[in-house]
Order: sequence, then C-alpha cells, then structure tokens
Amino acid sequence: MRDVLYLEQIEQAEILFKPQRIEVLRLLAEPRTCGEVAQRLGQSKQRVYYHVKLLEEAGLVTRVAERKVRAVHEGVYQATARSYWMSPRLVGRLGGLRGAQDAMSLGYLLDLMEEVQADVARLDPAASELPSLGVSGEIRMAPERRQEFLDELRHTLQDLFTRYGGAEGDAFKLVVACYPKEQEDD
Repeated sequence: MRDVLYLEQIEQAEILFKPQRIEVLRLLAEPRTCGEVAQRLGQSKQRVYYHVKLLEEAGLVTRVAERKVRAVHEGVYQATARSYWMSPRLVGRLGGLRGAQDAMSLGYLLDLMEEVQADVARLDPAASELPSLGVSGEIRMAPERRQEFLDELRHTLQDLFTRYGGAEGDAFKLVVACYPKEQEDD
C-alpha cells in the first residue's frame, strides 16, 4: 500500500466522491472481502461489490488475495493508498496565468503549493533513501518591518542558490512560502 495516491484524472475523482465509496475505501485500509465490508456497513454484498469494482477500475482499490468460502471464491481487496490527494487542476481556478502573477500574490502561492503537491506525490515512497526536509515555523513582526524581513529572506535565499546552484550533484527543489496566519480565537 502506498502512502499517497495523487489523483490527476477526473474519472478517479468522480468515482471517489460518493460518501458510500469513501466509507468502503476507509474500511479497505485493511484487506477485507466485500462480505466483511458489507457487514460493517449494514449493506448488501452486491451493493458493496458494485462500489469495490468501480474503485478497483479507477485504481483506488486492489484485489490482494482470494478466499474460498464453501464453493464460492471471494476476493480480498485493499485500498491502494493510505491517503488520496486530488490535483487542484481537476477543480481549477478562474483567471490569471502563473507568469502574469506577482510573486507576492495569493494566486502565485496557490500555484506554487500545487506544484509542490504534485512533485511530492510523484516521489517514489519505496526508494531506500529519500533525502528531504520539511521546516515550518511562525514568526511575528511589526507591519513596518515586513519589507525588511522579505528583503533579508530574499537575500539569504539568493546566497544559497548561488552557492549550491551548480550543475553538479543531485537536484533538489526548495520552496519557501510566507503567508499571514489566521488568528485563532482564544
């Protein structure tokens, strides 16, 4: 089972977006037969089998084994991933092309996050070594110091890109996002 399956086809999303199928998929986090899923959901085996077959055809569920119960062969199914990410391109956004957007705009940040999501989803989780790093933090500054902070951040990143931006070695992508944090109600 993969950690993440990145959905880029509208057909997969359409199959997934039915509450009944999401429940079936959740139950198939562990290998189960359609009968076992049906019993847990209080549904008929035929109804669950219908949903499982659609999920299987969409690549969201895999038949992992077969059991013989009396004279009947029963398939054992499992979800293909622990979580599913849907490409924002399936929903889309209106207006503005990436090249025309200001690097300080919310639209640019949304495009950047979509790019990161797609890149991470394509990484091979079975690779023995996946050198990666995630860093998150919160900073606070007075409004009059924002430009000073952004200038210092830009200078620091440009220095790193200059020092490590050669044509030799493994390629890595570095993305830094800075956005206002929603205030929490106390």
